[in-house]
Amino acid sequence: MPNIAYVNGRWSPITSATVSVEDRGFQFGDGVYELIRTYHGQVFHVQEHLKRLYASLSQVEIRLEKTAADLASIIQLGIKRSGYPEVKIYIQVTRGAASRLHHFPKGTKPTLVMTFRKLIPVSKLLKNNGVSVISVLDTRWDRCNIKSLNLLPNILAREAAMKASAYEAIFVRDRFVWEGAGSNIFAVFGKKVVTPPEGPTLLSGITRDIVLSLGKKIRLDMREEKISFSDLKKADELFLTGTTVDILPIVRLDQKRVGEGIPGPVTILLQKLFDTTSLPPKSV
Repeated sequence: MPNIAYVNGRWSPITSATVSVEDRGFQFGDGVYELIRTYHGQVFHVQEHLKRLYASLSQVEIRLEKTAADLASIIQLGIKRSGYPEVKIYIQVTRGAASRLHHFPKGTKPTLVMTFRKLIPVSKLLKNNGVSVISVLDTRWDRCNIKSLNLLPNILAREAAMKASAYEAIFVRDRFVWEGAGSNIFAVFGKKVVTPPEGPTLLSGITRDIVLSLGKKIRLDMREEKISFSDLKKADELFLTGTTVDILPIVRLDQKRVGEGIPGPVTILLQKLFDTTSLPPKSV
């Protein structure tokens, strides 16, 4: 079964899906996106993802006629059509196709693209052994809470990580740590579990929010606070969260060992809890 695409109401294999060369997503990066996945064949927290999508659309003043319920129906149909046991769903919405002018064009209909690809989960080896990350200077704009199509700084950061044989790059701005190029970051200091606070300097992930909630339920000291880079290097444990990585331990930062150099007990506990919540509900 090929990876498939939905473009403004039309289904096709991804390889034959097209949009106009005049589309403002291609010309300017004038659009937003969202990434959703399935666990055990069921869409995970779809309403939260769609809420974030519409929040991003509102902030860039793109009005999509379809409702969240409409998108949810298309997602379910795409999963069924794909035939994959686990699916990775990208939603991209641009301002649409128009002559190349910087101001908003009048009368243009947004372009809606969804793609459905086979999801290959992060390997158990990485989840059990942890990953290495590097720190990079944060050169992004000041509205990172919008899930924008403009990802060039993230791409450059990920390329730097790849060249350093690392899994992820962590953005540092004004001495503080904010997030990874494609993930959120948590640090464990003794009994405290800290992640940088919501705001324009980071995109608050759905998995991040779930982890915060899970930790509070078992009475961990979960905090949303700024983390200085100097403090990050002293953390007992570090881990990443994200739609495709779940909870992923960090064992090396800038080639230096984190804690004992192995996934720590708090990270492992939260991994187990998260794995339990991602199971589909039992039928009655």
